[in-house]
Amino acid sequence: MSENNQLTETIERYLNGEMTKTERAQFEELRARDADVNAKVAEHKHFTNLIKQYGERLELEQRLNAIHDEIDVHTLEDELMIHPSWIVRMWRNHHSKISVAASIAIFAALCTLFFTGYLSNKQANYGRLVGEIDKLKTGQNKLQVTVNNLPLQHQAITNPGNFRGTGFAISSNGYIVTDNHVIHNADSVYVQAADGKSYRTKVIYTEPQNDIAILEITDPSFKPLGALPYIFKKAETDLGEGVFTIGYPKDNIVLGTGFLTSSTGYKGDTTQYQISALLDYGHSGGPLLDSKGNIIGIVNGKQTRVEGAAFAVKTSYLLKAIKDIPADSLNKPINTSGKNVMAGLTRPQQIKKLESYVFMVRVYNQ
Repeated sequence: MSENNQLTETIERYLNGEMTKTERAQFEELRARDADVNAKVAEHKHFTNLIKQYGERLELEQRLNAIHDEIDVHTLEDELMIHPSWIVRMWRNHHSKISVAASIAIFAALCTLFFTGYLSNKQANYGRLVGEIDKLKTGQNKLQVTVNNLPLQHQAITNPGNFRGTGFAISSNGYIVTDNHVIHNADSVYVQAADGKSYRTKVIYTEPQNDIAILEITDPSFKPLGALPYIFKKAETDLGEGVFTIGYPKDNIVLGTGFLTSSTGYKGDTTQYQISALLDYGHSGGPLLDSKGNIIGIVNGKQTRVEGAAFAVKTSYLLKAIKDIPADSLNKPINTSGKNVMAGLTRPQQIKKLESYVFMVRVYNQ
């Protein structure tokens, strides 16, 4: 096996979480020493995300084609009786994706074909690519016409509303972290502070593979927070450590407590902890803290098949994600440094210190 192929295989094992703790530590040291290796990891991660996006587009196209097949069989009146809510919900949840599907499909398809060498026969494949793009555009136009013709009262009934999660401050100047699955495919994202004030945000960076999303509050009415009352713990936390979180599964803050029960997450995922805590889905994106008030992870609510357990992405991956944010995406620097003022406090006192830095995340789709 060539040296390049060995490096590629190593990078894939690293990104897929298949390395042991020792191997991962050694590889991260190599990344820190060797700029070329670090650049190849970033390129491979970017390319993998492109392939994933392209796969999602193809899946969406298949779903759209299934809708159109049924529309061709039934009259519009029959369709309104059988599938109206699903069609409208599909459009409202994915219309922004559909609107740019053709352009993203072009880019992702070209990248895929280039890296696999499929473009070597340019003329033969050009016609095929154009045909696929035309099919996608046609499907988009058909669906838009169908939804636009539905009665207004029917569209109002099927409005999906909004989704709720949690986020917390990673700096005092308006940067917040939450789970990527909380804000995925959102048209707009707002955060609401403990005092009830709501602020508009923009998503500046995501890492779907680690389920991390970084938001920036862009609302001019937002005033910087005080110095962070916690620090981000880089070292692994010991099994049996008492942990807690606060979040927004409902309109007021809800406390969740438990113990760290495993140094790996679902199916041995080394990027996560497993904790014994019964958390609601709205806790997703909230901070996981140890008994001294150090941040040790981000609560992740996606896996629900392990009864009595919850999971959290480790803080080390959050800190790495912050370093990976492109400089041109930041309007101001992110300063994660803080001072832990919660050690030695009672739990109610810790929560009072913490609550101003934890936000409800509201996600809206048109």
